[in-house]
Amino acid sequence: MAIGADRRIDDLLRAADTALQAGRLDEAARLWNQVRLIAPDHPRALLHLGQHHLHRGDPMIARELLERAAAADAGNPVVALNLSAAFRAMGDNLNELLALDRALAIDPYFFPALLARGIYFERIGKPRQAARTYKDVLAIAPENPEEWMRKPLARAREVVEQNAAALDAFLEGRLSALRARAGGATTRFDECKDILTGSKKLMVQQPTLLNFPRLPAIPFYERKDFPWLAEVEAATDTIRDEFLALLRDDAREFEAYVNHPEGVPLNQWAELNHSPKWSVFFLWSDGVRQDAHCARCPKTAALLDRVPMARVPGAAPAAFFSTLAPRTLIPPHTGVTNTRLIVHVPLVVPEDCWFRVGNETREWRPGEALIFDDTIEHEAWNGSDRLRAILIFDIWNPYLSEAERGLVCELLAGYQDFFKGD
Repeated sequence: MAIGADRRIDDLLRAADTALQAGRLDEAARLWNQVRLIAPDHPRALLHLGQHHLHRGDPMIARELLERAAAADAGNPVVALNLSAAFRAMGDNLNELLALDRALAIDPYFFPALLARGIYFERIGKPRQAARTYKDVLAIAPENPEEWMRKPLARAREVVEQNAAALDAFLEGRLSALRARAGGATTRFDECKDILTGSKKLMVQQPTLLNFPRLPAIPFYERKDFPWLAEVEAATDTIRDEFLALLRDDAREFEAYVNHPEGVPLNQWAELNHSPKWSVFFLWSDGVRQDAHCARCPKTAALLDRVPMARVPGAAPAAFFSTLAPRTLIPPHTGVTNTRLIVHVPLVVPEDCWFRVGNETREWRPGEALIFDDTIEHEAWNGSDRLRAILIFDIWNPYLSEAERGLVCELLAGYQDFFKGD
């Protein structure tokens, strides 16, 4: 094609785009037709003219133009999406679906085509297929959808939720006899079933620093597996008395737990960064005993000295009183390594306080410690108008051998030394 013809086409395309943006659709179509007089198989002209005829209610002409556009520009999913609309307007369900599949074969994450596929299955009376497609739609939907997306996305969520409820009811019917024989010991299975139906998320260990493979992802551990815990729980009143004395006499010594420096992305921590809403009083910090603090609560400190806390030079244990202000949420987050577990000893627990690890939510109860894997997503809430307080410390994951614990200590020490002074 001559250079002059190319320039003429570029001028016509710019003029057509300007007319389209101004809402002068017929003028834009006239300009695209002029492009086709110079280049009959120009893909953009064919696509826009196909869209124009769809808009005017001429699906037969639109289909012919869009099929030529698809031949000229086989890698453009927008062409295939518009071709599916032409087939839909013609009542041709089979070719509509084939065109949508073609668009998604070109780009599996092409949101409008995936959404149209869900709408297609819902329209032809296949709600389960629609729900499965809508689930994929919701997975790739933007966080802040454009206005045109909001209503179909709301419908997608509704269909997915209805399907999950129907699936759950169907499965419960199949499982009822076996449940009766199981005698209620089905907690793990229930979570398995809820993950399958989509009512709960798969929760896995997500350490922010060190992931030790092949350790089980257990949200809450059973207290009976830690014989020394009984002494800690029996001392709850003593620990609480020392905490309350600290709070009364040395409240200024409590510090914000979240302390990110300026310039660091805060994400979910923006509200709590440098905030007294989540405050702590350290007895041990980064593996170092805080002797001055321990002297103020000697009975608690002595108890911790007898507890098999994780010992990693420069890193663990940590032991501290933790307070959470009224109507404050600690947002979902994960801890640094699954080689340790975290112990909560509830001290002051008003009503409407809860703690979630993975898919399991529990209430703190004074005298009942909680042991959990903090590399599984967890969050805490104080919905009361009073302060919540607990004692927190870390212990080794019991699934690690003594030899593995020693190797982990050396691994982390070497990791820290490597980056020193850099």
